Amino acid sequence: MNSSFIPVILAGGKGTRFWPLSRQDRPKQFLSLDGSSRSLLQATADRLLAIAGGWDSLWVITSSQISQGVREQLPDLPNQNLLIESQGMDTAAAVAWASLEIKKRYGEEAVIGFFPADHWIADQEAFVHTLSAATQLAASKAAIVTLGIKPTFSSTGYGYIEQGEKIGSFNELPAYHVNRFTEKPNRETAETFLSTGRFSWNSGMFVFRAGVVLEELHTHAPEIIEPLEQQGPDIYPQLPKKSIDYALMEKTTLAYVLPVEFGWDDLGDWNAIERLLKKEGTPNVELATHLGLDTQGAIIYASDPEDVIVTIGLEDVVIVRDRNVTLIVKKDRTQDIKQILKTLEADPRFTNLL
Repeated sequence: MNSSFIPVILAGGKGTRFWPLSRQDRPKQFLSLDGSSRSLLQATADRLLAIAGGWDSLWVITSSQISQGVREQLPDLPNQNLLIESQGMDTAAAVAWASLEIKKRYGEEAVIGFFPADHWIADQEAFVHTLSAATQLAASKAAIVTLGIKPTFSSTGYGYIEQGEKIGSFNELPAYHVNRFTEKPNRETAETFLSTGRFSWNSGMFVFRAGVVLEELHTHAPEIIEPLEQQGPDIYPQLPKKSIDYALMEKTTLAYVLPVEFGWDDLGDWNAIERLLKKEGTPNVELATHLGLDTQGAIIYASDPEDVIVTIGLEDVVIVRDRNVTLIVKKDRTQDIKQILKTLEADPRFTNLL
């Protein structure tokens, strides 16, 4: 891997399903959720620096609301490598703008990788090996390469990628043309996908040459790329709010997938903490001072070590204490945190909780 590979961290997300720990002034990517001292954003930068070769080749795109926090988290990031969105318009606009800027600086042959700021990856060596394969594929042909995670269970929370014809191997990893992308399926469909052995989870990580992705955006998402080319980032708030999956990946014929295994989790909600930190033989995951009686299957977190959480007769719950909020939710209802936040946003009494 060399300086012609430009990794871009997508750091504009809000991480609302980790509320109340994740808030407007401290989104999920600023948190450490795996017990380490590094935030998710810092850990992502650490991984990619080893591939990029240094800070000069690492880029970050984020929102104006948290750009100062990004600078504090990544003080060595060059200012010219930080793109600040005036308003978050989802990943299609972010990919389009960053790709345009990188093309201006490095040319259309530059290989770009896009990586969410808030994912957990277990095996750095396997991750580097995979990125080398993806870069080789992207450099060798007109390809938009996605990293597909080999499923370990029939998840209904992830999108799926169906692999088609094998086109060869890169860095000893097989690569396939993408047959289709499927958004979050129901349980029966997910189980069917797993039984075929042809499906991967959509990791949201992509690699391609600048010229290739810009041409495909012109074909499939002209309403995004053309205003950016003609008017620059000032037009940002007027762009359509679309994901890169919907705007491009589900439409392009140049999508390829590398099914990979390096230990991955998108840390979508509080249940991810259990997947990462649950120890065999222990009834709960405890990131707090906890005194429990007849409590099992719980995820318990307190940001203040002086706070004590006491539970009696509870099962399969998430309890989070942070600053002025305590959240108690059944583990199978954590997706509904977003609904609670909508209620809080609509009530001026609770704006300080967001």
